[in-house]
Amino acid sequence: MSDIQQMQQEIVRYFLAEKYESLIFVGVGVLAIVVSVWLWMSESNFATTFKAMSYPLVAVALIQIIVGGSVYMRSDKQIETFSAQVQSTPAAYKADEMKRMDVVNKNFTLYKWIEIALLLAAIATTFIISRNSAWYAVAIGLFIQSALMLTADLFAEHRAHHYVDCINRLVS
Repeated sequence: MSDIQQMQQEIVRYFLAEKYESLIFVGVGVLAIVVSVWLWMSESNFATTFKAMSYPLVAVALIQIIVGGSVYMRSDKQIETFSAQVQSTPAAYKADEMKRMDVVNKNFTLYKWIEIALLLAAIATTFIISRNSAWYAVAIGLFIQSALMLTADLFAEHRAHHYVDCINRLVS
């Protein structure tokens, strides 16, 4: 198998993984909204106590749905475009994709720091604030969403580094 064929397989593998993870993002976002609606509509003691958890659940859910949906919608086109480009002009593909992935990987670093900061803020808040406070519930919701986003981004970042390694091995 040629370097070009191997790279085309890596392109498909990378972008399909991105596409399928984006579906998980959308699903988690929808689930967070469903839970939030239940918290607001239910009259159970639990729902009453944790109703304010809905604020971070919904705020991050909107990000998950928008980002997940856009990644899902563009993945097939990226597979098509990059597969054709690596076939026709491998050197241009390598140069263009390395630039793009450099930005992607820098963004992952930024996202990780933000998610870690939010996670730490949520944890600290749970130790400082009374358990009967709305802020405690907000902190729990923020903790859940920050932990989920950090976990997903760590997987995505790992995939991105592997993809970059494959691009670097491409002879141009």
